[in-house]
Amino acid sequence: MTVKEIQLEQGTIRYREQGAGAPIVFVHGLLANGLLWRQVVPPLARNFRCVVPDWPLGAHDLPLGPNADLSPPGLAKLITDFLEAMRLQDVTLVGNDTGGALCQLVVTTRPERVARLVLTNCDAFDNFPPKMFRPLQWGARLPGFVFLVAQTLRFEALRKQPTAFGLLTKRPLAREISDAYVGPVIRSAAIRREVGRALTAISPRYTLEAAAKLADFRRPVLIVWAPEDRLFPVEHGERLARLFPHARLEKVGDSRTFIPEDQPARLAALIADFMRDVHGFHPSNFVQSVSSVGHFPSQF
Repeated sequence: MTVKEIQLEQGTIRYREQGAGAPIVFVHGLLANGLLWRQVVPPLARNFRCVVPDWPLGAHDLPLGPNADLSPPGLAKLITDFLEAMRLQDVTLVGNDTGGALCQLVVTTRPERVARLVLTNCDAFDNFPPKMFRPLQWGARLPGFVFLVAQTLRFEALRKQPTAFGLLTKRPLAREISDAYVGPVIRSAAIRREVGRALTAISPRYTLEAAAKLADFRRPVLIVWAPEDRLFPVEHGERLARLFPHARLEKVGDSRTFIPEDQPARLAALIADFMRDVHGFHPSNFVQSVSSVGHFPSQF
């Protein structure tokens, strides 16, 4: 799929696009990029316009301008600026990991272009970042720290460990995918500087402030949560579903944080059903447990 670019005030954003119809925009987290959604997009693109940016969270190739705001509010503004520049209206916003926290900020600050929200396992409430990653956040304040951590990611065996991607997936990532996730931060000093700025700016005060306003977002919301996740407890998914006035929670088994990697077929099916049923969406919250089987081929 052709990679396109759009120029924003903050810098250049690369994105992929597939399909036509109601727009779906995907938001990944730290040290991931649009390839996270490569198995989710093809089935959705049969009926919807899927827009998949590489957000500036460490796995992007083009650094932003030196004055770009990489704090959570700044990144949320970047998302809304992207929607505006792309002239996207009535968007379904889909977030995972750090991207889910940013989506919460978007719908509580500038929700005018967002018609629906899908949150998969992500930072929320006082879990931003998760406790396990807070030493990385503190270390990012030290000169050379991000460089040293990045160089350890050269080794695929270390990426698979529970201190890295092994914590986020039930099954190891394909080598070419993990290469794409970590390559930019290994190679580029500018990208490392941006990762350091983004890491040090993360604070639970942003997600707590957003949580206090979630009830004001009165549009349909789908929460898709993997209960086996070690970073983002299922109780947070349940709590998010209670806070949004028109939310539904779906639990997906045999997955961790990266549901788009572990259970792409199930996630795509849930999003497609959500898109089709949105006009008849029942406003009361409910919980439905589901099982997941199958994967779409890795083509994007």
